[in-house]
Amino acid sequence: MTLFYVPNLATANVLPEEESLHAVKVLRLQAGDYIIVVDGVGGYHKARITLAHHKRCAFEILNSQLEFGKRDFKLHIAIAPTKNMDRIEWFTEKTTEMGVDEISFLKCKNSERTVVKIDRIVKVAESALKQSQQAFMPKINEIQEYKEFIKTNTSDIKLIAHCEKESKQHLKQFIAPNKSYTILIGPEGDFNTQEIKDALALHYTPTSLGNSRLRTETAGVFACNAFAVLLD
Repeated sequence: MTLFYVPNLATANVLPEEESLHAVKVLRLQAGDYIIVVDGVGGYHKARITLAHHKRCAFEILNSQLEFGKRDFKLHIAIAPTKNMDRIEWFTEKTTEMGVDEISFLKCKNSERTVVKIDRIVKVAESALKQSQQAFMPKINEIQEYKEFIKTNTSDIKLIAHCEKESKQHLKQFIAPNKSYTILIGPEGDFNTQEIKDALALHYTPTSLGNSRLRTETAGVFACNAFAVLLD
């Protein structure tokens, strides 16, 4: 069965217009056909189409699973967006497929990009959510100043992945269930010395992502995959 994303499911059993068009005009679904509907907050619903209209495709829910695929940890990746938006879209797609809970974009001293079209990023995440058959949509935040972000973050475990030479534990050493995590990923030029000091002063812990020097977007995907492998 085809999966559709309906974020306002609590108020209306109707597919959004774009999804309605896809269901009726592209997939040729008709009244009586079965579909899967997810709401982005853990609801996974088997439904049946009651009105096959290309602008307003209505359905009735037959049965539901709540907290479908819920994990016993929360992962927030805060990343400096790359100059090439294709790379940050790839990062968003892959981490959504793996199950990231929240994505924030950081404006750092060495950032090559200071503007992000969040609407486009959300569309990429929605597509990845449906492709991977998940029920939780990651929260995606507007780009913000690095200093402001690190001051307001409240995760249980706060990590910074930087390239400066110092003693660091590998990311896998920090991963355990029933915790919330934030990991900071810097721009291609890395965090500067002051940014690292500011994070350490706010109890962020330096962590290593291995011996290779990774691209920004690759580092974000690597971090998410480590959690998926060790805790899923």
